[in-house]
Amino acid sequence: MDSIMKADIFFFISSVATVVLTVLLSILIYYLIKAGKNLSRLSEILKNGVNESEDFILELKDRLERNVIFRLLFPPTRRRIK
Repeated sequence: MDSIMKADIFFFISSVATVVLTVLLSILIYYLIKAGKNLSRLSEILKNGVNESEDFILELKDRLERNVIFRLLFPPTRRRIK
């Protein structure tokens, strides 16, 4: 009778521990998913910013190359055809 009582106590403690660990794991997964969504949104914002910066830099380069003062200081070089 004593061993059956010990077994019941063991299974009760095991069941409670399993439920607690499952709840904690669920909370952890919830926060990981939330962090993943934030990271995805942040990467999209950064990608759009890089694309806009690239367009701005290319436009600035074209405007600089067309500038008269820039061409006087840095004349265009002739490219050799091989």
